[in-house]
Amino acid sequence: MFRRLKTARWLVLGTAVATLSTLAGAQTAPRPPFEDTMAQRMQACTACHGAQGRAAPDGYYPRIAGKPAGYLYNQLLNFRDGRRHYRMMAQMVDPLTDSYLWEIAQHFAALDLPYDAPAPVAASPADLARGQRLAQQGDASLRVPACASCHGAQLTGMLPATPGLLGLPRDYLNSQLGAWRTGQRRAHAPDCMAQVALQLTQTDVSAVSGWLATQVVPPHAKPAAAPTQALPVACGAAAAPGAKP
Repeated sequence: MFRRLKTARWLVLGTAVATLSTLAGAQTAPRPPFEDTMAQRMQACTACHGAQGRAAPDGYYPRIAGKPAGYLYNQLLNFRDGRRHYRMMAQMVDPLTDSYLWEIAQHFAALDLPYDAPAPVAASPADLARGQRLAQQGDASLRVPACASCHGAQLTGMLPATPGLLGLPRDYLNSQLGAWRTGQRRAHAPDCMAQVALQLTQTDVSAVSGWLATQVVPPHAKPAAAPTQALPVACGAAAAPGAKP
């Protein structure tokens, strides 16, 4: 019995010494340098939106790298001002100034990074053909303009504030169109995407999201230049950010 107690005491003592040695080593080990760069400060964003803002693997947090700065800035304002509803985003941007939100938008807009290959999509050839028609031609009978007329001929976005639609997971596209249909997502008036989403049937939403999600993003894709002609629908979100610092 005495021998067991003595052995236990030595084990406890040895564990305590090892723990103190580890703590002492941790205190003396050099810490990684704090660079105070935008990339380092933006780790709060890339923790969810993937490394360098290239999208999270779960498909829920979209790519923000390379999107037009005007679009990213508008979305940060929308989360802060209640036009979009996601508590984590709202809490993160609520204390930030307009000028700092604009810096964040410019940082991610300047990133030129490759896109991953599209994931397989379960859709029939007829559904994909319908989705392609909606994306490239629209449907006059439904008063739905082509996605390409606002999001750029290659669907990679349009300056100053319209995002690209390629490189986004189908689930994310479905969720955003659904949010516009139900009023959970709004934009600056006139809210053209809400109008368009309400004209689409559920089948059409599935078809266009499926086709968009299967498309390969062109190398070094960039947003198209600002249009010289009027858009097919009045769109407050497509204009230059009104509150830009």
